[in-house]
Amino acid sequence: MTFDVQVEVMLRPGIADPEGATIERALPALGFEGVTGVTVGKSIRFQLDSESASKAQETATQMCEQFLSNPVIEDAAISVTQAQVGS
Repeated sequence: MTFDVQVEVMLRPGIADPEGATIERALPALGFEGVTGVTVGKSIRFQLDSESASKAQETATQMCEQFLSNPVIEDAAISVTQAQVGS
């Protein structure tokens, strides 16, 4: 089976996010008031052939631990869904 996998990688709480801070400081100058808590992360999407959703989740978790994220400073949220036919 083929699964759609989406990985959202964000800095852990307490880790400095200079890119998020820069965006948060710039928004009021562009007329966007009241925006706080800006954080920047990355989204990684791919398809994965696997025998089951649980195996796909396990494989994606291993990918994150070894390559897609830095587990020391980042958290990864993984979403696995069965791919639609023709996608």
